[in-house]
Amino acid sequence: MKTYIKQSLYTIPFFVSAEFFSQQQVTGIVTDNGKSNINPVLVINVSNQKSTLSDASGRFSIEASENDEIRFVKEGYYRFDKKMIKEDFNSPLMITLEKREIEIPEVKITYKPSGNLEKDNKHLNESRKIVSLRSELDEYMKSPLNEALPDNTVSKTFKQDYGAGQVNLLGVLDAAVGLFKKATELKITKANFTETQDFIKRVKQEADLTFLKKYGMDEERIDQFLLYANDTRMMAKKYRKNFKIDVVEYELRVAFAEYKKTRKLDNL
Repeated sequence: MKTYIKQSLYTIPFFVSAEFFSQQQVTGIVTDNGKSNINPVLVINVSNQKSTLSDASGRFSIEASENDEIRFVKEGYYRFDKKMIKEDFNSPLMITLEKREIEIPEVKITYKPSGNLEKDNKHLNESRKIVSLRSELDEYMKSPLNEALPDNTVSKTFKQDYGAGQVNLLGVLDAAVGLFKKATELKITKANFTETQDFIKRVKQEADLTFLKKYGMDEERIDQFLLYANDTRMMAKKYRKNFKIDVVEYELRVAFAEYKKTRKLDNL
């Protein structure tokens, strides 16, 4: 009996260590069809639910095992899935994402010009009736009114004029506020890799993420969700320069409503 217990104790660490060392770091570069970097790209190991972002040079590194499915996601590009084989761990992966096509509606030409100017003008120019009608409407709109319009204002007999001889301060203030907002409004620009990472760190420090923990999400799964929310809602692009915590938390809840539809979460 003692011998059997000793053998079991030696066997358990063997399987644990085998499972531990089966995980390896996979590295590579993500580009588009023109071999240009398209950072940041979201890289997800679907098998172990780990994720990362490619850096400013398009490089990435993620933990994976043989037969794991690695997914590459970038807005405006087709999603790419890669199943890991043994040879993939020997050298960096070269991943190419294809850009989505933008469909342009077909323009139909109802009349083919013949080259005869007199004939073509009848089809391409407006008819004389339409030109005449527009001319008459223009003359009517420019002509003075023949009848006086009804006055809907209150008679001066029944109201007091408190602003007589004074400047319209409210109008001046409104104009000043409008000019100030326009001058101080921050221009929205695309966030680079470092700016995206700093934004996500600030969200974790300042935003209320307790609603995520109610679904049994640990630190790692929260990081995955924040990457998803930033990629789908473009949060770093829109709010890294004008960080308003109430707006950021609202965006997180909107993103989570879609996120939980495709994932199994424990509602504690």
